Amino acid sequence: MKVRELMNPHVVTLSTTDSSALAARLLSRHNVGSLPVCTSDGRLRGIVTDRDIVLRCVAAEEDPAQTPVREVMTRGCYTVGPEDDCRQATQIMATRQIRRLPVVEGGKLVGMLSLGDLARTHEFDMEASHALSEISENVLRPER
Repeated sequence: MKVRELMNPHVVTLSTTDSSALAARLLSRHNVGSLPVCTSDGRLRGIVTDRDIVLRCVAAEEDPAQTPVREVMTRGCYTVGPEDDCRQATQIMATRQIRRLPVVEGGKLVGMLSLGDLARTHEFDMEASHALSEISENVLRPER
């Protein structure tokens, strides 16, 4: 199955100049953990997560209303193409410990693929379960 068949093509995005406070509001409003950051022509520049905002802005005692997303976002995101195989996407999610992948075509964001998207189709139950266990492994393992 191709990524195009499962991805969400309706993605809320941010620009690099949007504030971290706006990013937090959008994350909350849309009940997601990350949002892609794009240029005005749709080119992916990075991704911002709730964790990015907490660690790089709030914990650093920066004002979220004054801190642009470009200062807290993660650059160099892993991506997939819409014609890629969904099993390839789950492998990336598992090995890179990420729950959502931007879908890029011709350099532009065309959708997002999440573990939830994969889990909703029974064809990828095992792959999604494996990816989630890989992602959760380091979170659940106590530090020494």
